Amino acid sequence: MSSTMNLNIIQGDVKQRIDRWISHYPEDQKQSAVMPALRIVQEVSGGSLTNELMDQVADYLEMTPIAVYEVATFYSMYEHKPVGKHKICLCTNISCMLRGSDEILEHLEKKLGVGVGEVTPDGKFSIKKVECLGACGGAPMMMLGKEYYENLTEESIDEILDGLE
Repeated sequence: MSSTMNLNIIQGDVKQRIDRWISHYPEDQKQSAVMPALRIVQEVSGGSLTNELMDQVADYLEMTPIAVYEVATFYSMYEHKPVGKHKICLCTNISCMLRGSDEILEHLEKKLGVGVGEVTPDGKFSIKKVECLGACGGAPMMMLGKEYYENLTEESIDEILDGLE
């Protein structure tokens, strides 16, 4: 581990939260808690994962680092570079695309002045395209924090974003 900042992140409350997830699985299957462990570590480290953090998860769950990297890079909920305080995940899969997600994305980029994968200069917003958020009936949709916003229009996007701190 090369970063002093990332040393010992799995301790105290973080360790307790991961241990609660581990307790859901058979004693010899603690690696099954890798996804919630990564989510917890990402949350407490400011919203993104580093190799050092993933290595700590691997050590704690007694997994190879590559197995943890595979999970962390496969799923879109894990970030590998800093994101904005409000991470906008815009679904661009078929239902959302057919109902205007491309136009919603264009509106978001214009309104915020950043592209996909970028963070606004004030650190407040970032935009991420995601494959599917499982809300096809409410397309086009986005996830902002842990909330889903469906049937988006340019006007509803403006209202949602203007209401954030």
